[in-house]
Amino acid sequence: MRAIGLASGVAALVMFAAGCSGETERASAPASAETAAAPTISVVDENLRAANLAPMGTLRAAFIATNPIHGRVDPLTGTPTGPVPDIVTNLSARIGVPFSLMPMESADAVIEQVKSGAADIGFVAYDDTRAQEVVFGPAFAQMRSSYLVAADSPLQTSAEVEAAGNIIGAVSGRSQQLYLSGAGKAAEIRVFDEQPADAEMERLVTSGELSAFALNRQRSVDLSAAFPTLRAVGDSFLDAPQSFIVRKGDEAKVAPVNAYADELKATGFFAAALERANLGDSASAP
Repeated sequence: MRAIGLASGVAALVMFAAGCSGETERASAPASAETAAAPTISVVDENLRAANLAPMGTLRAAFIATNPIHGRVDPLTGTPTGPVPDIVTNLSARIGVPFSLMPMESADAVIEQVKSGAADIGFVAYDDTRAQEVVFGPAFAQMRSSYLVAADSPLQTSAEVEAAGNIIGAVSGRSQQLYLSGAGKAAEIRVFDEQPADAEMERLVTSGELSAFALNRQRSVDLSAAFPTLRAVGDSFLDAPQSFIVRKGDEAKVAPVNAYADELKATGFFAAALERANLGDSASAP
């Protein structure tokens, strides 16, 4: 298992009351979102307010709607729930402003929203390449990654999957692909522009066209639950911190966010958020 190191984490668990519409296609613009009034918190954090995290008067936050470690978007109501919505709800209240959640299809789309100024903050996994485009703040979770294999596959560990003669699928731009494409593994890495539909994923893996598909662990667990013919390999080949980001030039905002994250981490609130999101062993508080 490979771990990517990064600084302190965020812990926040509050009742989520905002609604916004998710997108199902790869996007470079945010889904339409309702702006939610900030919930009542007795003490506004003046250091966070002074950091000007919401210069337009609303805290606009972009996250990966297809990553369950960030959250899930209800397909009927468009309402996001999960760790990132909890964090944004709490953070907006600490600043004393409303918030708007922007569910995006990919990390690249989140980064573009932050770079363009359409989002004030974003949440993605740390990667050295991404750090050239945006400024990374504290982590709010360690996301585990596990290979998806056929249920009857002889492959039992990540090391076995990565051996010569195997073919591993990965989605372009995701943490798993960025890691595997640069790690010099003996297995062949086949890069897909987008994640295949669930039924196609099942076909690719069970037919033997792919030996395995590299996904974050919760995605692998969800697919193995939906398809008895699939199985998530038990270990994690990559632990990636899921982190706050702001755009280049906003480095001064990171220090107060770090302090906020350290405070919330100390309460153990984020571990409770992960538990509430039913993420099992797919992620842990940093």
